Amino acid sequence: MEKVERKEKSGLGSFLLRLVVGAVILAITAFLTPGFAISSWFSLILAAVVLAVLDWLVNKITGINAAPFGRGISGFILAAIIIYAVKFIVPGYNVTIIGALIAAVIYGVVDAIIPGRAM
Repeated sequence: MEKVERKEKSGLGSFLLRLVVGAVILAITAFLTPGFAISSWFSLILAAVVLAVLDWLVNKITGINAAPFGRGISGFILAAIIIYAVKFIVPGYNVTIIGALIAAVIYGVVDAIIPGRAM
């Protein structure tokens, strides 16, 4: 049998797909999480972009992927930190520390259900 390798695409289309998937997952997460609110569509899209950029930067610097599930406790904690840190960058995005922890769990569950990679 022939071994097939899959490489993650890094083009504009792939980024836009990740952005849309990330925004949908973030909206669902904010809706389901107490202590987490996003006040507008603009804040939602901007937060999805910031989450994607922070995830990419952390992955490039540390080599740790901030996916809440499948990466162990380090991925979960990193996802919660990134979700919380976005509140200092994006206006209209508010989350408490407990909300960020709960959001990391919900984000991981929803990310596992929706096809595509958001974080």
